Amino acid sequence: MGDAIWILIPLAPFLLGGFAIWSKHQQKMIEKQSEMTAEKAAQYAAQTERLEARVRVLERIVTDKGIDVADEIEKLRDAPLN
Repeated sequence: MGDAIWILIPLAPFLLGGFAIWSKHQQKMIEKQSEMTAEKAAQYAAQTERLEARVRVLERIVTDKGIDVADEIEKLRDAPLN
């Protein structure tokens, strides 16, 4: 056991250097994953907003009485989104 420690001492800088490189790599991977997650969340939020706008249009069609539904649909399609 005493002889083995003398072999490990010269290898310590290489082991520590490798660990430092691996640690930095892991940190970069975590940062990239966080960026991707934030981007996906923004995409989902935009999609949800578009769907909510469509639901509002459908609610207006259903709740408005006495209006020709086909004409109303065409008007709402041409109307700008909020």
